[in-house]
Amino acid sequence: MTLGYDARTVCRDVRVAIPRGSFTVILGPNACGKSTLLRGMARLLRPTAGRVVLDGRAILEMPSKELARRLGLLPQGAVVPEAITVGGLVARGRFPHQSLLRQWSSADEIAVAGALQRTGMLEHVHRRLDELSGGQRQRVWIAMVLAQQTELLLLDEPTTYLDVSHQVEVLELCRTLNRREDKTIVAVLHDLNQAARYADHLVLMKDGAVVCTGSPTDVITRDRVTEVFGLACEVFPDPLTGSPMVVPLPPRDQ
Repeated sequence: MTLGYDARTVCRDVRVAIPRGSFTVILGPNACGKSTLLRGMARLLRPTAGRVVLDGRAILEMPSKELARRLGLLPQGAVVPEAITVGGLVARGRFPHQSLLRQWSSADEIAVAGALQRTGMLEHVHRRLDELSGGQRQRVWIAMVLAQQTELLLLDEPTTYLDVSHQVEVLELCRTLNRREDKTIVAVLHDLNQAARYADHLVLMKDGAVVCTGSPTDVITRDRVTEVFGLACEVFPDPLTGSPMVVPLPPRDQ
């Protein structure tokens, strides 16, 4: 698959298979095509060559509402509607399930309440979104995607602009959704150690191409981190989880 913007190609001849039931993280340097690849998976970008297939069907052939019932997307830098409440935003996740003949129902109420409960935001249902902390707001956005009741969640940099405690909070939530509810999650992240700790499948990119895919142990090695990120480092097992842990080395002239 090849993706780009106008005449500029960003990802060329990319082939990626996302394992069902996995927590997959796309990694790579800035401007390597991570978010572009995710946008292609979400049908926000039309490939100039190749196609995106979901359960054997090209997503370009699916009606929009059908795709929205299969795939939930949290884009990077999602804009907060002015003065909207937590419950009001999460309710928007039910749009794919409604039609002229099927308006708001008890099933929608249950789906919204369940999404808020699973993200720990039910007690904030009547608060305005702009009153919440960054970590809480991100949980509400995830709740909106959960209210769609899709099996596949695409999250574009869900930890950006959050402090480290809120980053961990969001990633713990993603892992819980993946392991306890069998959600397939694909996220773009920047932190190698967080990706290695929380994901079970990684896609490593550089210059618009996929360098390798696989388990964190297979993907995150000293030579590969140096090759892709230009970072001299050592990789050790995390003392708590056993996952790869990248430790940068000081410059040689120090």
